Amino acid sequence: MKRIWIGILSLVFMYGCTSLSSTNHALPDGITLIEQVDAEPGKAMIPYSKYRLDNGLTVILTPDTSDPLVHVDVTYHVGSAREEIGKSGFAHFFEHMMFQGSEHVGDQQHFKIVTEAGGSLNGSTTRDRTNYYQTVPANQLEKVLWLEADRMGFLVGAVSQRKFEIQRDTVKNERAQNYDNRPYGLMWERIGEAMYPEGHPYSWQPIGYVEDLDRVNVNDLKAFFLRWYGPNNAVLTIGGDIDKQQTLQWISQYFSTIPKGPEVDFAPKQPAVLTEDRYITLEDRIRQPMVIIGWPTDLYRGAQGQVALDAMADAIGGGTNSILYQQLVKTQKALDAGAFADCSELACNFYLYAMGSSTDKEGLRELNDHLLDALEDFSQQGISQEKLDQIIGSSETSAVFALQSVRGKVSQLASNETFFNTPDRLQPQLERIRALTPQAVMAQYQKYIEGKPTLTLSVVPKGSSDIAVHPATFVTPARTLPDYKTMTESDLVLRRAVDNFDRSVMPEVAEAVEAKIPELYRLNFANGSQLLGTVSTETPTVEMHFRLPAGERYVAKGKEGLAGLTAAMMEEGTTSATVEQLQAKLDMLGSQVSISTQTYTTRISVSSLSTHLPQTLGIMADVLFNPAMKQEDFDRIKAQMLEGLVYQQQQPKWMASQATRQVMFGDSVFGRSSDGTKESLTSITLDDVKSFYRKHYTPESAQVVVVGDITPEEVNKQLGFWSAWRGQNAPLIRPEAVDEVGESSLYLVDKPGAPQSIVRMVRRGLPFDATGEQFKSELANFNLAGNFNSRINQNLREDKGYTYGASGYFASNKEVGIVVFNAQVRADATLASIQELIKEMDNYSQNGITDEEIQFMRLAVGQQDALSYETPRQKAGLLASMLSNDLPADYLKEQNQLVATIDKTVLDALAAKWFDPQGYQVIVVGDAKRLEPELLKLNIPIKTLELFQ
Repeated sequence: MKRIWIGILSLVFMYGCTSLSSTNHALPDGITLIEQVDAEPGKAMIPYSKYRLDNGLTVILTPDTSDPLVHVDVTYHVGSAREEIGKSGFAHFFEHMMFQGSEHVGDQQHFKIVTEAGGSLNGSTTRDRTNYYQTVPANQLEKVLWLEADRMGFLVGAVSQRKFEIQRDTVKNERAQNYDNRPYGLMWERIGEAMYPEGHPYSWQPIGYVEDLDRVNVNDLKAFFLRWYGPNNAVLTIGGDIDKQQTLQWISQYFSTIPKGPEVDFAPKQPAVLTEDRYITLEDRIRQPMVIIGWPTDLYRGAQGQVALDAMADAIGGGTNSILYQQLVKTQKALDAGAFADCSELACNFYLYAMGSSTDKEGLRELNDHLLDALEDFSQQGISQEKLDQIIGSSETSAVFALQSVRGKVSQLASNETFFNTPDRLQPQLERIRALTPQAVMAQYQKYIEGKPTLTLSVVPKGSSDIAVHPATFVTPARTLPDYKTMTESDLVLRRAVDNFDRSVMPEVAEAVEAKIPELYRLNFANGSQLLGTVSTETPTVEMHFRLPAGERYVAKGKEGLAGLTAAMMEEGTTSATVEQLQAKLDMLGSQVSISTQTYTTRISVSSLSTHLPQTLGIMADVLFNPAMKQEDFDRIKAQMLEGLVYQQQQPKWMASQATRQVMFGDSVFGRSSDGTKESLTSITLDDVKSFYRKHYTPESAQVVVVGDITPEEVNKQLGFWSAWRGQNAPLIRPEAVDEVGESSLYLVDKPGAPQSIVRMVRRGLPFDATGEQFKSELANFNLAGNFNSRINQNLREDKGYTYGASGYFASNKEVGIVVFNAQVRADATLASIQELIKEMDNYSQNGITDEEIQFMRLAVGQQDALSYETPRQKAGLLASMLSNDLPADYLKEQNQLVATIDKTVLDALAAKWFDPQGYQVIVVGDAKRLEPELLKLNIPIKTLELFQ
């Protein structure tokens, strides 16, 4: 079972020297070089130059010519912690508003311009910062700078009442989707309200409260922007294939005249304080109860003691070697358990959690006792030097892996500059980790945990507060809100840039870039397997994927879940080493070996530093050839997988996906979840697992993908164990006939009390192809539902405010395919959303695509390759697709040629064939009692659908 929580101890480290350049005279007026960190051969580092404009904007540049792309990040030092009581959610609200156009950029054009450029973009909001970022082909950099400058300096004039109201609805939908309608979704809101006093900046979540959004007006929002979004409160970070001098010229042109905003100081640290134990209870639409215990500290992000706190979390609950895993998970006292430090700019807290079984009738008291007993054991035995050495090994390797993407490097520089005024602060962090001692870690335990007051949250099923750890001693009180004064236009203090050029003119694009498609090599082994690889020397790392013919498609009917259960058992140790011993070795090396199942394959993934590859492959070989396959491990893993079904089947998205499978494919192999059902998993025995392993874990027809800093000759040498392996003949898949889908109907899946509904329109599609009708149909769908500016998303999200997002896509494998149009909408907009979907599909299928939409599709899809193969993992995915689908090396060129030349008549014919709503089934997941009377108005037969569980 996958962890629901992830304790983070991922640090990126850079090495270098700081110097002031002697080229100040060459800088544009108004830009000052602050510092420069140059690359040093043989050292893992991120070279950068840091500048400051006269208006206070900080600029960081980090050139990287390995790929023809750039990543641009603008981070504003404002998050929900800067908001006022009663005006929560503003920073996140602006994450939405910043994409709605500015004075020189039309409504919805920011997304469209970047998408048309072949780029990707988004934003994110935390308690302490908001960032906006885009990755584009390198020739699009000036255009992105023009866009970012316009919304920094010219947003307020374009914020209308209409935009405000639409985005307010969108934020409400986002909250409903990600908090109110998601199991366990309100936990952190309750914890924040109880851990911090009322009015503390962390006492509310970045999403805010709906009543606050309803209370304020558009001028309140504008005032928030004018206070916090000035250039002096921003960091502009650019990485990738850039010319520094040209980039600075563009920055000077577009940003230097934007007036400085009000001064912004670092907020004072505000740690949480508990004077006594506090208990809270959250009743939720769940089946598996959970307990979370929290301790406040006087630390904060970057504080001297944070690395020791993180190390303590790792030792207590950070993996298979942790105390919580050993004492709670492995003994089946908990489905999942862990520990983590939650450190932000103003405060840092420490948490433990454990999830109970859906069949446990004893409640959370015993589970809570087990958590506290494990803590007591930790206090007695402490943390070993061996464990600290493993943490050091993993951290040092993370330094190298963090250099694989431009976005990763830019994000680190931007964050560190925002919070610490220096991008290159991570070398001292590594030194702190290396200097850790068991005594230092235990000092943190004694200072913050042992005998200290706690906050305990019990998450229990609706109506089951009696199984909580303790009766609630704290209930969030009614909020004390200050007198609210409505802002008016006259209250706003506007700032205007004065320019000597026309900002309404979008920059011309430089010469098109050419994606660097990897040069490939092939190896064919005598055991029937084949290898496709490419050399990548940007970092001294290697990514290997071994794909065996052991996917869920090979599982017999009634044994669904067998492939996944076998893969999980493969990770439970070998005949010569326990899983704990193997994980300790991997942590020391900083390597990863993982096993996962897909439709047709089981994949063994290996990530390693080049120098550690022999040892890592030795561990991988032991796992592959000598699995322990112990009965006690099998019993535990199967029990966890059964509970995993319970967990995922509470999720609205899973319910919609399973309904789609059943409606499209009935009781065939394609209609059943690959994770299995309670009946199928229960029927599986350890002998079934061993038999599946013997038959399907074979090199015959297996495929290997290699990307990294290693030559083909060395690969062949390192894989001697693989080439010497002999196994059974590859198993064959029996084709399965699937009945035709009947007349159009509406299938209603009941989720009582759901504040949102998932609506889907689905039909059969085509099996996968790379350049045939299925691929061309995806091109036809691009403007209907295949991007943010598509007709359906603009209608349901931007025009109507029914949803956080709507999309349509083709899903396919080698045998079958489906077409899906999907939106998670307000419950009261379910009927209207279906009607709008039908209307848009009907119009598109009858009238076809416009010339403007064709041009948009050609530009957007045709320029995406520059972003597609940057990292070793991306390259490995490309190579795996080529192998599994038997694609020629130049198939990407053929795709691009199709994008550039496909005719409107072809796209219109495909739209008429595939998007006619009359050929679709309608699926609705929501509160059936509330929805059914409304849905009758569609005059479509309604069928209640019971899901395979």
